[in-house]
Amino acid sequence: MTHTEFKQARHLLGLTQSQMGQMLSVSPQHIRRMETSPTNKSARQVNGTTARLVTAYLDGYRPTDWPQI
Repeated sequence: MTHTEFKQARHLLGLTQSQMGQMLSVSPQHIRRMETSPTNKSARQVNGTTARLVTAYLDGYRPTDWPQI
């Protein structure tokens, strides 16, 4: 999953960076870095586990602690 796909997924899910961070157990800053272009030094790649979980969210999976939107 690219940084652009990750950001689009977050928007489709209607989550803020803070809420996405909560769902993935990372800081909002880490979410920002995963959404940053890879040409930026502070960028972080979206790892396979995160991509699979985000895909499950897009497919309709919602854990019990899903943020109320």
